[in-house]
Amino acid sequence: MTPPIRVLVVDDEPRARRAVVLLLNSRDGFEIVGEAGDGETAVRLVHELRPELLFLDIQMPGLTGFEALARIPKAEMPEVVFVTAYDTYAMEAFAVHALDYVLKPFEDERFHAAVDRARERIRDARAAGMQSRLLDLLESVRGFPNVGVGASIAPTPFPTAVSPRVDRIILKNGSEVVVLKPHEIDWIEADGDYMKFHVAGRGILHRETMASLEARLDPTKFRRIHRSTIVNLDRIVRLVPCSNGEHTVVLVDGSRLRSSKGYQDRLQEWLDSGS
Repeated sequence: MTPPIRVLVVDDEPRARRAVVLLLNSRDGFEIVGEAGDGETAVRLVHELRPELLFLDIQMPGLTGFEALARIPKAEMPEVVFVTAYDTYAMEAFAVHALDYVLKPFEDERFHAAVDRARERIRDARAAGMQSRLLDLLESVRGFPNVGVGASIAPTPFPTAVSPRVDRIILKNGSEVVVLKPHEIDWIEADGDYMKFHVAGRGILHRETMASLEARLDPTKFRRIHRSTIVNLDRIVRLVPCSNGEHTVVLVDGSRLRSSKGYQDRLQEWLDSGS
């Protein structure tokens, strides 16, 4: 049986929290594990309860929703649906990779669309985690001749797993699971709800947020140069300055990527390091 999705609801308005809880209780497959009325409590409960989905108000006394998120470690970060009375916050919400946002007062159709999207995203994340654990299990029995009664496994070539962030990237591409070494990746771009990995001239789509992907990659090998682009630093051969303070980043394969001013400090840090 599939376990329910664990949900934390955070809003300083009790009526808004009740509305979220009632709408979620009308759906199967969700479990409300906690509620909070301020950002400080939200950060603490995320750590204690480890929810998979967070409904988060933006404007709250003390910490705003954005400030609360900034205090949550990446390893504990759930999927996020922002709750707001102001649609002007929508673009900022997506800029920090929110799963979705819903406006107060809630429209049932819009709310349930966000819930459906959350369920799909979390289901994919669970599947990717299961594949990763399976690969770790297989790696752990490599080279052991006896597994079970009368069974044997001959050692076979397999990616060495030290840390998923450094040594192995597992992508779920439709029904296919692709295992990549990070050095095989040329660059990565956001493509709608997906990340598109450019590998030896091939594009591989994988559903994940830019923020979680950036957290999994080794920052000494990969840098984000644009809100929608991550590049393998070993693939860079030339930086061409543009008149607006941005750069064109030229890769070994001839790809030309734009580096925006907002991410220039990340490139400059890499250049200054000399690595």
